[in-house]
Amino acid sequence: MSEPYFNKITANGYHQIENEIAAWKAKRPALIKALAEASALGDRSENAEYTSAKRDLRHLESRLHFLTKQLQYSKVVTPTDNQIVEIGKYVTIEFTDDHDQVTYQIVGKQEADIKVNKISLDSPLGSALMGKTVADVATVQAPNATYQVKILAVKL
Repeated sequence: MSEPYFNKITANGYHQIENEIAAWKAKRPALIKALAEASALGDRSENAEYTSAKRDLRHLESRLHFLTKQLQYSKVVTPTDNQIVEIGKYVTIEFTDDHDQVTYQIVGKQEADIKVNKISLDSPLGSALMGKTVADVATVQAPNATYQVKILAVKL
């Protein structure tokens, strides 16, 4: 029997999911009450309030199930204090073609958000950087192109 697969995640990412679960659970009683009140109005076949309340509660339950499974199959990884790129660390890179510099945090796929410079360790750039160190040049195999980046700094 093979060992179960766990998604690597930062401690911060894990806590964000826990907080989202708590927020959804806090909404549950109000949604159940709204469903009960709409149900009491009578004929459910033409009751828009009932249909809406039922849909909202179903969405909440679905989201809670999804988030709970994410935590169940996540493994919090604590980065070590060294110059090697790994999950949780901030990596400053320079694109070798145009010399643009940018700093990304390497995170688990469920917490990736390019708008705040958090990239997944499974993304083309993230996977090319993993295990590298300062001054290394990584070749990134993106879907539409291949490019190189030089690692300028790795920080916790």
